[in-house]
Amino acid sequence: MPKRVLCAVAALSLAHPALAEPITYEIDPSHTYPSIEFPHMGISVWRGKFDKTSGTVVIDRAAKTGSVDITVAANSVDFGLAAMDDKAKSDDFFDVAQFPTVTYTGKIQFVGDEPKSIVGEITVHGVTKPLTLDILSSKCIEHPFYKKEVCGADAQGTLNWSEFGMKMSSYGAGDAGKTLLRIQVEGMRKGA
Repeated sequence: MPKRVLCAVAALSLAHPALAEPITYEIDPSHTYPSIEFPHMGISVWRGKFDKTSGTVVIDRAAKTGSVDITVAANSVDFGLAAMDDKAKSDDFFDVAQFPTVTYTGKIQFVGDEPKSIVGEITVHGVTKPLTLDILSSKCIEHPFYKKEVCGADAQGTLNWSEFGMKMSSYGAGDAGKTLLRIQVEGMRKGA
């Protein structure tokens, strides 16, 4: 009897190897748009998004761990106003000629079976600072067209322009420099 039980356990473990392995999801650039919003002289709020994002998310559901590695093209920033886009790309802000990318890497933190936050680091304007993102929602489904698993999430965190050495950051010191970073992200499972 014990031999039969061992054989059954072995067969089950071979039949479902993916349950205990990390799964990699490739970021879908057509459904992933990090956005920023920050005050303009304390009288209104500017909102912009980045149109070009790439990277991967790795999730190990059995171990309740994961990682995020994201690269954003800084020159893809879009405020819906050409003059503001040009200012954001200039050496007053992102200086995209010298710093063409914004990167974020982090470790996913689970609460029970659900991913709830990402503890990581963001690099903007050549300066790296810690940044924790709260995961507001997440879900995985089988994609109706591609018949592969696709996952999505909405996450956000705050940073301050004055910590990244931008020329215009002197106008954004203290509370005035606070920026909300929000990212809706989708990724398709690689391989399977």
